[in-house]
Amino acid sequence: MTILATAIVLGVLIFVHELGHFWAAKAVGIEVERFSIGLGPKLFGFTRGETEWVICALPLGGYVKMGGMDDEVMEKIEGGELRVDSVEALVQSTDRHFDSKPIWARALVLSAGVIMNMLFALGVYTFLAATYGERHYDSTRIGQIVESTLPTGAEELATVDRASRFVRIGAEPVEHWGDIRRAFLEGDAGPVRVDLAEPTRSIEIRIPATEAERRSLYESLFVWLESVVGITDPGTPAGKAGLETGDRVLAVNGTPTAGWYDFVDQIQARPGEQVELSIDRGGSPLVLSLTLDAVEEPALDGRTRMIGRAGIRPSGIDMTYERVSLGEAMATGYRETVGITTLIVGFLGDLVTGDISPRSLGSIVTIGEASGQAAAAGLETFLSFMALFSVNLAVLNLLPIPILDGGHLMFLAIEALRGGRALSVEQKLRWSNVGFFILIGIMVLALSNDVLRLMGI
Repeated sequence: MTILATAIVLGVLIFVHELGHFWAAKAVGIEVERFSIGLGPKLFGFTRGETEWVICALPLGGYVKMGGMDDEVMEKIEGGELRVDSVEALVQSTDRHFDSKPIWARALVLSAGVIMNMLFALGVYTFLAATYGERHYDSTRIGQIVESTLPTGAEELATVDRASRFVRIGAEPVEHWGDIRRAFLEGDAGPVRVDLAEPTRSIEIRIPATEAERRSLYESLFVWLESVVGITDPGTPAGKAGLETGDRVLAVNGTPTAGWYDFVDQIQARPGEQVELSIDRGGSPLVLSLTLDAVEEPALDGRTRMIGRAGIRPSGIDMTYERVSLGEAMATGYRETVGITTLIVGFLGDLVTGDISPRSLGSIVTIGEASGQAAAAGLETFLSFMALFSVNLAVLNLLPIPILDGGHLMFLAIEALRGGRALSVEQKLRWSNVGFFILIGIMVLALSNDVLRLMGI
């Protein structure tokens, strides 16, 4: 199951990505010599028209070889044959060669793979919403309200207790988190009564008129999460201490935790300290000791603060489904795609700043495990995982590393800034070699992380 699921995920998404390059190249009149799925030695293939279509041995990438494209390093990596006279051949450009096209056309071709991956994700999320319905948290319980981001007129929400439940907003009853979203983002502007339970009380707030303030209001609210471990990042204090998925954190240094956000508050208040977590593991009590990381986090006032971090992600929450129209499904697909993109970009940013350990990186082993688990959970989960991974592939390909699409776009940007004077073939090949070694280094690090994780280190 795992091997088949991994082959489907990688095969489909690589094909979609390279098909974007292929279609864009054909659209602007560029010759396509080879369309390769996989790297390394060719397993089999056929030629149709001017293009050789091949499947290669290693399912770790793909390649569209275009006429005159000065990327011999990439061609060699991805299964092509490096010709001795390739550099000389590159200067003999024709009107169907990549380098003979204007910058906008080349930028379109280089961006098309990323665009196709994003469109694939958008299409999958839209299909899921249209088929199964729009997903909402099956809860009306409040986990946390961020007072500092509440817009004017909504300040009384900050007085609401954690674990309280929304019962009614205005005249509409609240049955799941989607009703809360709809009330604050789409409801009429102006005063509205909010009825709550546990404890029972009512408050009055003002729903803003502007979209930005409405979004700020909604995004100040977080759904209730139990203090249950979902994932522990490898190499973090939690991972080293032996916390496992499904562990319920009952107390930190003897102080009870009421939900996930209470647990987070207690952890963040102890940067660099040794703490004892009282947990429930399958009905059995257990105490684990760990020393928290101390990391800097930007505060809302522009300063930075030192917080504690354990390296734990929360467990999931039950979802409910609501039937929607095709237009609403498309809007849901767009929101999901944008949301996942934001999360991935944020993860990469945290990785660069050191807020997330490099041990969080995973290789083909992690991808395989996740693919197998998603496939075992059912078609909806598997398709959702494919959409997420498609966005991940798109974002990673835009990194400004020579050899990736982002690196080639960087070359085009340099050419544009130089008034149309491109870097020489030798310069591009030299930088592509640098990019190749960077990419290999990242892959080795990711694979090492998986090996250490499997060894329990």
